Amino acid sequence: MQLNLKPQAVERRSMLDCERYTPEALQDFLLDMEATTTSRQVWDRLVKLGKGMGMPFVDFIVATSYQNWRKTLFIRTSYDSTWLNELNKDPEIHKWSYFRSHAINYLTPITIGLEYIDEYRHVPAKRVQVMRKAASIGLRAGFSIPLRTFAPPQAGLITFGGDYSKREFDRLIQVHGWTLNAAAMVAHQRYMTHFVAEFPERNRISEKQRDLLELIGLGLQDKQIADTFQISISAVRQRMNKLMEKTGLTTRPELAALAMSIGVLPDPLNRPHGPTHDFLIEMG
Repeated sequence: MQLNLKPQAVERRSMLDCERYTPEALQDFLLDMEATTTSRQVWDRLVKLGKGMGMPFVDFIVATSYQNWRKTLFIRTSYDSTWLNELNKDPEIHKWSYFRSHAINYLTPITIGLEYIDEYRHVPAKRVQVMRKAASIGLRAGFSIPLRTFAPPQAGLITFGGDYSKREFDRLIQVHGWTLNAAAMVAHQRYMTHFVAEFPERNRISEKQRDLLELIGLGLQDKQIADTFQISISAVRQRMNKLMEKTGLTTRPELAALAMSIGVLPDPLNRPHGPTHDFLIEMG
């Protein structure tokens, strides 16, 4: 599928004086995030932020588990990263990445790249080769921020990098580190909100299939769904099979979980018409 690479415009609101106590670059970024309506707009502004700070190499990767990176949901890069494809064919290289390994276990941002290799624990020789290759194209140093979502559980990373010596990049982090860290966390949350909402369009799920997904999510069985749609049970199963083909899912519970994930169903812990006494107060 061919993507439209032209940045998408957004309209920002005016800020109150009481909101202007964060770095100006972060203020601008947060206003942009508020105005976004698509995941592509979030990405465009993330790249704009990195380039504006002299860090044009921006990576955004999200995996469907925060225990490992074997099931990657998506990878976005602001640069041509096809050189990694050949290198990653080597299982020894593909299975190991210092900053991804760090992100699985910790929440602290980490500097990456050849300029910081002396600050790591042991790095396998083949991985050093990857870092040297990255440095040769301009990615000598980077700042990588671990990200989390828990429903469903996912791990992510946003990395900003450029062609800098360690001393130069240390200075950049001192000046912009807070902004980059806060921006990455907000962008990740905003991106995933749009990304999930775009699932039906991305997978060409029709309104009828969306309605079917909702009924499956509500726990209705085939006979109940057939009565609701006034169709035969076999027709229900045919629609379900087509829905599985489009989504890549294979079981009814997976479809029900998808209905929850993309917002077809309300969160059972936050239903608008739930018990009014179901809340928590803690003091002290």
